[in-house]
Amino acid sequence: MLKQRLALAATVIGLGAFVAIPVLAAPKTKPATATTKDGREQCYMCHSEVKALKENSKHAKLACSTCHDNTKEHLEKGPDVKPITRIDQAVCGKCHKAQFDSFYAVHYPEGGSRKEKGIPTGRSPMQDKLLAGHGFTFEHAEPRGHAYMVVDQFAVDRFQGGRYQFKGGWKNYDKVGKTWDILEDKGASGKLTETAMAGNPTCIQCKSSDLILKWKHLGEKGGKFDRSSNVNDVVKDVHNPVGCIECHDPHGTQPRIIRDALVEAIDQNPAKNIFAKNGKTDLKIISFRDGFRKIGIMEKTDSRMMCAQCHVEYNCNPGTQWSDGKPVKYDTNRTNHFPLKNAKDLLAHYKELDFFDFKHAITGARLIKLQHPETETYAGSVHDKAGVQCHQCHMPKLKGKDGKPYSTHGVVKPINMVKESCITCHPGDSAEKKKWQIDTIRNYTKGKMRKAEYWLGQLIDTYQTAARAGVAPTILDQARAKHEEAHVLWEYWTAENSDGFHNPDLARETLTASIAASKAGVKVLNDALMVAKQPEKKDEAKK
Repeated sequence: MLKQRLALAATVIGLGAFVAIPVLAAPKTKPATATTKDGREQCYMCHSEVKALKENSKHAKLACSTCHDNTKEHLEKGPDVKPITRIDQAVCGKCHKAQFDSFYAVHYPEGGSRKEKGIPTGRSPMQDKLLAGHGFTFEHAEPRGHAYMVVDQFAVDRFQGGRYQFKGGWKNYDKVGKTWDILEDKGASGKLTETAMAGNPTCIQCKSSDLILKWKHLGEKGGKFDRSSNVNDVVKDVHNPVGCIECHDPHGTQPRIIRDALVEAIDQNPAKNIFAKNGKTDLKIISFRDGFRKIGIMEKTDSRMMCAQCHVEYNCNPGTQWSDGKPVKYDTNRTNHFPLKNAKDLLAHYKELDFFDFKHAITGARLIKLQHPETETYAGSVHDKAGVQCHQCHMPKLKGKDGKPYSTHGVVKPINMVKESCITCHPGDSAEKKKWQIDTIRNYTKGKMRKAEYWLGQLIDTYQTAARAGVAPTILDQARAKHEEAHVLWEYWTAENSDGFHNPDLARETLTASIAASKAGVKVLNDALMVAKQPEKKDEAKK
């Protein structure tokens, strides 16, 4: 249990100062203590909070130099010479080899990778029509594993005009490792046709842990980079995908979260957010160095919060205000925001926030571009209520080459490892049956997604016809409002990656609501078109 205050060691100035967090009670198991004289006592003279966190933890025997370079010079010359903190996964991989190897293990799924969502067999066959006017229409591919989350972000056609490409072309598409060993910069003039110039620092800092010490809370000014920084400058400073320190405190090994927008969302509503049980969340929010960074420390692992650092609907870009049509720019932290709401509540939330992403190219409807809301979808589901967490299905226990069990960090799709992911809790069922059940739920949801797309398409087409026919603006406004409603309830599920399995009841409720909203909009327009045609019939009768 958390009993009193202590300090969390983390470098914040350049790459090297330390910060404070609550003291954690000593573990019930026999504590590990330092057995060598490695100079740490000199560090502890200034950083007593680090000692309180590190000693009596599983990392107690690790010397400070395990993760920090330049410590000798720092001790000799003082605070003007900062130690260098190494935070890439390879540092942790020296001791946690099975987890490290599983993170970077390459899987070769049937049908290849780079699967565009907007093709007939993709998640959203009508994507180009329904997202007309948004950069995602240039390319919106199905995600690959975590090891690729940085390179795939930089090399996608909607990012910086295709400026960043894989070295050696497609033959190296499966290469993993450091970003700039895999990608090359074609230069500012290297824009390809049919690409967009999108990309922003807020999105990038969420894909990697490299910027944790260079990014002030919520991307405010004061760090090396902020929300308004040049995106290509930020890109060049990102060498690794999201790493171990995202979820594990490097000094005391406690489970934690570091993503600023998630920390802020929980901190603002600790008793009523989607992670709270009986009005409580097992998370202690700590602010350090006058708010430069906030983190959250857990007593017990809650992978729902850990995974929510990325697997949520979020806003990371500029947009427009509902209230007056004025632009929302990077000077407001609305451009680094986690709603933590599911499909039913998102539209109302964004209206209250006074933000929308873009206007539809045909109807002019004010639309929200949704990201990957797995966390909000899962909240309140059957599995969530049963106490099942993300890691139990997506990071199941396996046996290493040495015969010892470990939690795979490849973050698997449970349908590809049903025995390991599902049968542990459902021993009475066969792997074939569980896979069949998963497919059944997903197939049903996909059917509703297609129908929602069809009716949104009908609404867009009918709107265009009505506008050309001179239907009154007030009628067009009514139809546009229905478009805004139907869009959120549909697109939520093209962005969410489980095809409804995370919460089948929510999927059915919201997708059928999308269909109903689109049909209502079509009816409003068709009724107006019928009235508009009446004078024409009367004129023909007179003739």
